[in-house]
Amino acid sequence: MTNSQVDPRLANIRESIRSIPDFPKAGILFRDVTTLLLDHKAFKDTIDMFVERYKDMKIDVVVGIEEYIRIVDMNLLLTTS
Repeated sequence: MTNSQVDPRLANIRESIRSIPDFPKAGILFRDVTTLLLDHKAFKDTIDMFVERYKDMKIDVVVGIEEYIRIVDMNLLLTTS
């Protein structure tokens, strides 16, 4: 897929992420991925897109600042093993 092409899975992924305006304070748009995790197809598409994008890069470690990264980590591990 070239840069000018947009993966059709992105629309469903975007729609499954809840936006909460003015949280935790005015002017901030919080993106809640809990709704993505609850949408099986959107979450699977997200993992599949990560795998497709990075599968040939020989990545050894994935680090995140929130607990959600553990959920993504486990799915990536299971998908690529």
